[in-house]
Amino acid sequence: MVFDSQAFFDTLFSSIFITPALTTMGITLVAMALAMLLGFGGALAALSRYAALRWLVQGYLGFFRGVPVLVQIVFWYNALPVLTNNAINLPALVAGTIALALNEGAYMTEIIRSGLLSVDPGQREAARALGMTKPMAMRRIVLPQALKVIIPPTGNQFIAMLKTTSLLFAIAVPEIFSTGTNIYSQNFKYFEVLLVVSIWYLVLTAILTAIQKMIEQRLGVGQRKSGKVTPVDGALAGEHG
Repeated sequence: MVFDSQAFFDTLFSSIFITPALTTMGITLVAMALAMLLGFGGALAALSRYAALRWLVQGYLGFFRGVPVLVQIVFWYNALPVLTNNAINLPALVAGTIALALNEGAYMTEIIRSGLLSVDPGQREAARALGMTKPMAMRRIVLPQALKVIIPPTGNQFIAMLKTTSLLFAIAVPEIFSTGTNIYSQNFKYFEVLLVVSIWYLVLTAILTAIQKMIEQRLGVGQRKSGKVTPVDGALAGEHG
């Protein structure tokens, strides 16, 4: 095989991948935003005292983590219109984003649940003793501490989601990989085009990684405890002072 440097550089510096890259990033952001909302709701349900809610969450987790993502994508785009007699016929972009969001929501449920469980139960009890409502305690006490546990794996899931969007080529969503397949199906420069596709994914992954690191630094994730009291500890100290 002879590497065609001309084809490589022509493809690399072509503007043809700009719109697909924006599409890929947009799908990633929207799908992850929906997944985090699902994950937060799922985590609260999983920690609920109601057994029906816990069983519902377990069924959701078992199904969406057990069925391959590609199968879920094809279901939303191809099978759903058949099941509903075309009453629901989603555009490829919408169907793909929903499929990715629902699948990722199962993983975010476990991540957020773990983050909430990492907070000392005594913090919740102390907050309630100070007269805080459950929503207020969640917002002011639990979430700020849980975020330090939630952020790192969530950042990793963002990067994984970015790469998973490549599966949407199966339903003709014009993302990066789909664009690459269209190009090499015409010029047969498989290696050169796939190398360009890989570079685009690496660039976008580097951007997300940099953002993740900035957020972690801002929240002090991974830093050693400085001995500072928590918000509730400080409030309790004020009560006794």
